[in-house]
Amino acid sequence: MIKAIVFDFDGLTVDTEYALYESFCDILEMNPGNLPINEYAVHIGTDSSSLYNFILSQSNGLLTRDEIIEKSAVLHKAKLNKPIARDGIEDYLKAAKAQGLKIGLASSSYREWVEHFLIKLNILHYFDVIQTRDNVKKVKPDPELYENVVELLGVNPREAIAFEDSANGSKAALSAGLNCVIVPNKITEHLPFENYHLKLASMADKSLEEVIDSIEKTVKLLEK
Repeated sequence: MIKAIVFDFDGLTVDTEYALYESFCDILEMNPGNLPINEYAVHIGTDSSSLYNFILSQSNGLLTRDEIIEKSAVLHKAKLNKPIARDGIEDYLKAAKAQGLKIGLASSSYREWVEHFLIKLNILHYFDVIQTRDNVKKVKPDPELYENVVELLGVNPREAIAFEDSANGSKAALSAGLNCVIVPNKITEHLPFENYHLKLASMADKSLEEVIDSIEKTVKLLEK
């Protein structure tokens, strides 16, 4: 029986990832699409150092790593001045509260970044537990973030559903023993995902009740 749901943040709750991709395109003076998304997306959902190193490799020596970090941060913040939650997020949060489910968030980003947007979108109050890179030694794909969340929520991992948009995030959730629903975005939709329990184009496609029912049926079949 499902007792908790756990959300990723970047790219899942708010699509911060396409805005970051556009920011990198701007500083590299490339049109979106010329920066190979398939290669770029591999670096999503984990420590940002690998992503910065990838962008550095695309800069033809015209930018330093520090310049990439500084310039992209300014552009990224400007593009997200008026953030919008992804379709279905608030509906899921409201439905979870109505059903008495516990709600967690597991993000490889810093807490200050995550809470800034949750407050701006007026959805911070829905979350019982938030774990970010401030709380762990290793971020995704390491399972520590998810292990912390389910422990703090007081549920068995098999009683929780993780909602993820990236391959690194799904690996973390599955390694921690959670059921995993993939909801990719424009950046991650072409990534190869493995061993997930359900995949949605959007959380608006199915109600939370339908997702839980589908997951519980899948789990029962796997246990036979």
